[in-house]
Amino acid sequence: MLKKILSISGKSGLYKLVSYGKNMLIVEGLSDGKRVPAYSHDKIISLGDIAIYTYNEEVALSSVMQTIYDKNEGKTVDAKQYSDKKSLFAYFEEILPDFDQERVYPNDIKKVITWYNLLVGAGFTSFKEEEEEATEAAE
Repeated sequence: MLKKILSISGKSGLYKLVSYGKNMLIVEGLSDGKRVPAYSHDKIISLGDIAIYTYNEEVALSSVMQTIYDKNEGKTVDAKQYSDKKSLFAYFEEILPDFDQERVYPNDIKKVITWYNLLVGAGFTSFKEEEEEATEAAE
């Protein structure tokens, strides 16, 4: 699911991949629903490709988002109450206890919270990847 959700450098918000064009992608804004082209020179990253550093391994963003969703019972996170580094790190320790505090910056945590709020606002209720669900069903 997060594989088709994109972050585009220089553009605010998140975008859903709609179609492919010649030397571009057609994306739709999650917040406004407008379709715009994203060109090959734009820095585009899929949320499904992002992972958070921990002291032992990297944890997929989808797992972190699902934990935030479960902890907040499907509600958005009030980012204003986590305005300083100490409160951000304390909150993120509840989500991912062994995250690497030297390699994960406060701006990274703010971005995860912002993305989570955008996704929940757009109606996303499950952040597990399809492959994970298929593996769990096979077991």
